[in-house]
Formats: sequence, structure tokens, C-alpha cells
Amino acid sequence: MKSVDREGNIYTEDSSQDKLLKKLYYSIWGRSILKILVQPWISKIVGRFLDSRFSVFLIEPFVKHNKIDMGQYVKSTYCSYNDFFTRKIKAKLRQFPEEDGVFASPCDGRFSLYPILKNGEGTNCFDIKNTRYTLASLLRSKKLAKKFEGGYACVFRLTVEDYHRYCYVDDGEKSCNYHIPGVLHTVNPIANDITPIYKENTREFSLLKSEHFKTILMMEVGALLVGKIVNHHGHSQVCRGQEKGQFEFGGSTVILLLQKDAVIFEERFKKNTEKGYETIVKMGEKLGEAYRLC
Repeated sequence: MKSVDREGNIYTEDSSQDKLLKKLYYSIWGRSILKILVQPWISKIVGRFLDSRFSVFLIEPFVKHNKIDMGQYVKSTYCSYNDFFTRKIKAKLRQFPEEDGVFASPCDGRFSLYPILKNGEGTNCFDIKNTRYTLASLLRSKKLAKKFEGGYACVFRLTVEDYHRYCYVDDGEKSCNYHIPGVLHTVNPIANDITPIYKENTREFSLLKSEHFKTILMMEVGALLVGKIVNHHGHSQVCRGQEKGQFEFGGSTVILLLQKDAVIFEERFKKNTEKGYETIVKMGEKLGEAYRLC
């Protein structure tokens, strides 16, 4: 999968990882192994190890391989790999715009923007590459799916080197969390070509009655060997830029569903998605503005 940054530089993800995933998803023996690997109990076993002090030795090689600048993070002595993986970045490096009505990214990641449209059967859906997702299957609720007709699906795919905490995009009233159990495929686009990962993977969502962007559905999707989606709050009042939660080990995804006429996005995000590129964004980076301000 190719990604593009603000300056227009194009990046291709680690080809060695892609080769391994293709073997798993495109071969008979690979898919046999996957039937076991994607089960939540496997992630729980891996998670216990990564939570233990015995996993500390994995930190230094990971930092070197991914060229992570540890000077950007709050200094800490890590007691496990997951402790390192969920490390906190210095606040000044992920600040939200001060202007009201600016819609900014809830996390670091690769961003794609999809319009939510009705198909021939009158079902609200959006397409990721060649895979069609209906909101009803994503949310397991036809009533809730109807609410976002004509809006947008914002998909933020986090890779292992990204900052794995995420936050609220506006002030507002947050609902309780709704958990949807499932399996744990990788969120790499290679897997999406073979299986509808976002409606099969374990996921959790809540609704935010926001001050500037109508009602927003916020969803976190677990991935291969990711045993935990950790959300901090139940039903409560929240603030823009306030930390919502974090993912433990692995690449994961944050999805925001927006109602019609809630946000006007910068054109570059639409164009990049149409070309098949994901756009590299950082938490707090401006993506658009409230509809009534444009």
C-alpha cells in the first residue's frame, strides 16, 4: 500500500512484511494457519507475554528497525514491551488547533476518506479498494446506520511504528462503549483484499454528540495479535484533544463516521483516496472545517 505526506512524497510500506502477509492470505497453508492466529485467545496469550518483564528485550531492536525518535516521548523506564508500545508522546508535539470548528485527526496514522452512499438496494455503504462495507454490518444496527447516510467514513490505519493513543475530535457528550466481538485479522490492505476485515474484527464504538460536528460515531478496530482496545471513559462529557484510549501491540484502526453536512474536508484527502493513496497524518492535524463555517 502506498502513502503520501503533506509535501506529496510517496512511501511504500515494508515489502518484507507484505510478502509474509501475502503468503498467509493467498495460500492454502497460510489461510490454515490464519484460522488459528486470528482467534482472540491467541492474542490474549501474546498479550500476557508482552505485558511481562520478559518482553523488555524486544524494545531496543524495534526502536532501531523502525528508526523511532525516542526524544519525542515522555522519558520512562519501561517494565514490558506493551508499556513501551503505549508510551506517551510529549504534549507539545500533538496539539489541536485553537480555532473552533476545525476538524482534526484523532490519531497518528494513514488516513482515507470515503463517502457513505446508498447502493442499488438502498443500503448505506462505502468501498475500501474492492471491498464493500455496509454500515449495518459494520455497526450491527440498521437504525444507527441510517443516521450517517450521505456523510463520510474516515479510516485511520495505524501501523506498528505509529503513536498508539487516540483522542476526541471535539467537545461533547460521549455515550457508553459498545463492544462487538470478532476475530483479529491484520488491518494491512492485503488482508482487506481477501476478507472484509472491518466487519469481522473485534471492535468497539461510541457516539459523541459534538459541539461543532453533529453526532460522530467513533470506532476502534483491533487487529492481528492486538488483544486489547483500551478506552478510558464511559458515558461522560469530554473535551477536544482529551485522550480517549490506546491500542496495545500491533497495527490497528480508528474509524469515524460523520453525518451529512457535518465537515468540509480538504480536497487533497479526497483526491489521494481516489488515487488509491493513504495520507499520512498526525494527531491534531487539520483535516477540514465544520460545514457551517465554510
